[in-house]
Amino acid sequence: MNQPSLIGRLVALIATATLIVLGLMFSAVLLVFIVTAGALGFAWLWWKTRTMRRLMREQQQRMAAEQSYGEVFKGNVYDGEIIEGEVIRKVISIEEIKR
Repeated sequence: MNQPSLIGRLVALIATATLIVLGLMFSAVLLVFIVTAGALGFAWLWWKTRTMRRLMREQQQRMAAEQSYGEVFKGNVYDGEIIEGEVIRKVISIEEIKR
């Protein structure tokens, strides 16, 4: 078998280490570009939706201010008795009634 010499092994080790370092360097640069693009995209989206967020906040405050005990009765206080329940309706055909 042909064994590589000590110099051949050393050159292969240096070439491998150089390629690993270059790969890590380029991946770090790529990661910086991706994070920067993501931050810019988020900032742009945040800026474009500021009016909508302000309107939603105002609407929520308005609805909270309007909400009161007599909301169902449009501000009138109802003193009567309120009965809640369910209705089950069974449809009966004319033929069933005649039997």
